[in-house]
Amino acid sequence: MSQLQKLNFPPIRLRARRNAAGKVEVWNELRNQYLVLTPEEWVRRHLVSYLIHSCHVPPQRIVEEYAVRLNSQPQRADVVVVDSEGRPLAVAECKAPEVAISEQTLSQAVRYNSVLGARYLLLTNGLRHYCWEKTPTGYVPRQHFPTF
Repeated sequence: MSQLQKLNFPPIRLRARRNAAGKVEVWNELRNQYLVLTPEEWVRRHLVSYLIHSCHVPPQRIVEEYAVRLNSQPQRADVVVVDSEGRPLAVAECKAPEVAISEQTLSQAVRYNSVLGARYLLLTNGLRHYCWEKTPTGYVPRQHFPTF
């Protein structure tokens, strides 16, 4: 794991192992399974930890790989924070650190949110983080991730 880039998140501890193919896997505490540690998964693990420990989101309100149906095609939002009734509050899209957060990334999150109707969009590649709040007149950039 030492070859993975240091991110602009607080450090985290991960439980890791090597699978039969020699790939590093990390334990996903929300899904109760090991997942291959890709650069995007590295960012996702940091974001989830940040949401739990810094934004005080209860783990049971964080859903990874949230199913979204767009134009009859199954899609998946990386991370969705839901309220106590299970309604989406925030949709997060994670990219690998070497992938720039672009208009295309924002458009992807907006498409997901056209179905989900969350108040916030969170975009991160682990180095740069962006948050937008949905208002009656459109999406407005925010300086920081919200607390939930």
